[in-house]
Amino acid sequence: MCSILSFCGSGCSSIRIETALGKTTSRGPDDYRLIDTGEGWIAFNRLSIMGLTEEGMQPFLYGNKKSLILNRGSESDHIFKAPSNSELILACNGEIYGFRPLKEALLRKGYAFGSDSDCEILPALYKEYGTDMFRMLDAEFALVLYDAAARTYIAARDPIGIRPLYYGISENGCYVFASEPKNLLALTDRILPFPPGHYFKDGVFVKYRDMADVRDYHFESEEETDQKIHDYLIEGVRKRLDSDSPVGFLLSGGLDSSLVSGIAASLTEKPLKTWAIGMDTDAIDLKYAREVAEYIHSDHHEIIITKEDVLEALPHVIEALASYDITTIRASVGMYLVCKAIHEESDVRVVLTGEISDEIFGYKYTDFAPSAAEFQAEAEKRIREIHMYDVLRADRCISVHSLEARVPFGDLDFVAYCMSIDPEKKLNRYGKGKYLLRRAFQKDALIPDSILWREKAAFSDAVGHSLKDNIAAFAEETYTDAAFEEGRKKYTYAAPFTKESLLYRDIFEQYYPGQAQMIAGFWMPNRNWEGCNVSDPSARVLSNYGDSGV
Repeated sequence: MCSILSFCGSGCSSIRIETALGKTTSRGPDDYRLIDTGEGWIAFNRLSIMGLTEEGMQPFLYGNKKSLILNRGSESDHIFKAPSNSELILACNGEIYGFRPLKEALLRKGYAFGSDSDCEILPALYKEYGTDMFRMLDAEFALVLYDAAARTYIAARDPIGIRPLYYGISENGCYVFASEPKNLLALTDRILPFPPGHYFKDGVFVKYRDMADVRDYHFESEEETDQKIHDYLIEGVRKRLDSDSPVGFLLSGGLDSSLVSGIAASLTEKPLKTWAIGMDTDAIDLKYAREVAEYIHSDHHEIIITKEDVLEALPHVIEALASYDITTIRASVGMYLVCKAIHEESDVRVVLTGEISDEIFGYKYTDFAPSAAEFQAEAEKRIREIHMYDVLRADRCISVHSLEARVPFGDLDFVAYCMSIDPEKKLNRYGKGKYLLRRAFQKDALIPDSILWREKAAFSDAVGHSLKDNIAAFAEETYTDAAFEEGRKKYTYAAPFTKESLLYRDIFEQYYPGQAQMIAGFWMPNRNWEGCNVSDPSARVLSNYGDSGV
């Protein structure tokens, strides 16, 4: 996990760029560098994951088919003017899976590289293929590139938006790009998320891939469907185990994180390092995570938190997220605190987690989908928006503690295949959500059968029902009824509708005043469906919650 920042034009000092980049030092605490392109700036904070040597430091500079290595004069020398023979300058926050065959092909074409970094191949790919390169990448990434010959900047983001990227326009009309909104607060008045699956060039955003645009469905046998779900997910995990730094796993004891951990355990010889978190009074997940950990023989760690821990962390969580969304914040508190413990108590730098399964295979509320077409439309909406919700949560809660998030369920091959499964098969006609995913792994026995078929519980609820209840009680103490009615009037966009949501919004505005448009409103069940017209996003309020919370 790293952070990037680019000011695409003249009129900005190195001090402003250095200060803005410093807002996300936690994303890249190992080193930082600013490059004066001659037409603006590209800057980078480094967290060393692949290619750990100095030669792997970014931004990468290319000239005459080879890397231009910048040797700093002293430890305080972080600001460079691009050499006159620089043709391309690139900074990327990302992981390029399968980069070694691409690198070998580029070497045969005469390119030379200075490190083992996966991202170092990107300038060479651009020189060979231009913007067509983005369709070629099996990656999660956000990047900015300066093409000196064309005197133009290019920015791009992976098709799901697993790696963050935001943009705005400066007071003098220059585009600015950065990994997080906090980088841009002093550089632009209006901050927006960079659309996933797009690249930017010459003032235009171009869509190169839409993971939710399903043109043809697969009508295969049950056995073929199971096998492909199974194989694509296993390969998605395998790719994400490739790291030059230690790897750990968030293990909630739910289906998704347990499958990721179980698959990884089957692919590695050493015991995994796993972490679970729960409230001190009513933790639900801890016993299930412990069951999985014992089954896969992981080196397991349990983090116990209190009401005081939750309330103390709340403003820090909202600042890290740059979100006021209710579901995102509730689920982030536990993830933020467990990642804090991982950072403080271990040498782990890469964390695998279980996001994106729900968007594909269904939530508790999608049991109420009135038709297969409606289920599919909801899945497509969620995949397009996930970069503002669950994926944002995973990135920010992990990166703020100088760790890198990897999301196997976001593997592009896996998502592309699963989104194109006949949606009739994904409807919950089996009395069990995510039935296809469960069935696909039934034969392997990678995790306990009781976990494979366990009912889904929302992460914030499973950390302990008291987590959400304590925050709601705190909000009730913070605002009288009159203060709530008056306070909510301040906001017209995504207006708060409970005291808890007003609390989140007020804290958000302290850190990101006037930037609410970065989020497309509140994550809520589809209120147009019978059974889903609820006033709280928690699955606890749905009639089918059942034994999810036990």
